[in-house]
Amino acid sequence: MLDIQNLSVVFGTGRLRVDAVKDVSFHVEPGASFGLVGESGSGKSTVLRAVCGLAPISGGRVMVNGQAVKSPRDKSFYRTAQMVFQDPYASLHPRHTVDRTLSEPLAIHGEKNAEARILEALREVGLGPSFRFRYPHQLSGGQRQRIAIARALILRPKILLLDEPTSALDASVQAEVLNLLDELRVRLGLTYVLVSHDLAVVAHLCDRLLVMRQGEAVEETTAAALRSGQAANEYTRALIQASQGFARDGVEPVLV
Repeated sequence: MLDIQNLSVVFGTGRLRVDAVKDVSFHVEPGASFGLVGESGSGKSTVLRAVCGLAPISGGRVMVNGQAVKSPRDKSFYRTAQMVFQDPYASLHPRHTVDRTLSEPLAIHGEKNAEARILEALREVGLGPSFRFRYPHQLSGGQRQRIAIARALILRPKILLLDEPTSALDASVQAEVLNLLDELRVRLGLTYVLVSHDLAVVAHLCDRLLVMRQGEAVEETTAAALRSGQAANEYTRALIQASQGFARDGVEPVLV
């Protein structure tokens, strides 16, 4: 469903040149959930932005559903792939109601039966019709992210690009949104690419993952290996150890 070969992303020139992504390759099968992990500045979010056209592709190839992506992206691309951003308050227009937010992509793509589609999208993310005419400031953080997910799903894409979709939420709300995403993937047959610095989130939602550092791919491994701490690369082992945090009385915590 998604095939990335030798992807490079460069910003600036000369002394201001920044190689944000360097020769990264991976592929994601249809219906799978793939994770990109690494510390801040490792280039994982830039990979997603390059796929959806928000960052320039300086080298390499990106194939989505068997087709090379065009620049700029056309409407057919956005019917196939959509992105959910990290901060739902920033990604939703503060002066647009939920109804307008969800109806806009339908209008752009000439879809009919907008009212039925909006109500269905709200129902899929666990929100009722009473949320339809609320503004973002009238919603909790978890409800805003559910609206952002509904907006991404309303065109029935095959791929969701998830850029740390729960990092701005409380721990209990994080669990609710993660369970919702897991349920939607199975029920709608979606393919996920999830970016996160939280290894527990990736281990919960993804089957395979790529560890990134300073724009480069360090190691591709599985969630099972991540949970058991079995990593081949020293940097990956250090990430796992850092994610476990503080242990009192010498009792080692377990990544869940």
